[in-house]
Amino acid sequence: MTLLEMSVQYADSAALIRARIRELRTQERQQPDPETSRRLRQRIDALTPLLRECRELAVLTARYYDRSYHKHERYTL
Repeated sequence: MTLLEMSVQYADSAALIRARIRELRTQERQQPDPETSRRLRQRIDALTPLLRECRELAVLTARYYDRSYHKHERYTL
């Protein structure tokens, strides 16, 4: 698998996570029970860093060999 192919998979994963976060936010807004609402908020908070990382890795793997691209400091060795 090439880095460009990995990039597509990271972007697809980010789209799925983003859609799930939207669903959870909708459920949270419609939820009358505060405990259930709190649990939904915790799940959203857990998914948010995963979404950020998928987006960052999609860009990094897509542009890894581009000379003009300055790599993200979090993912350099």
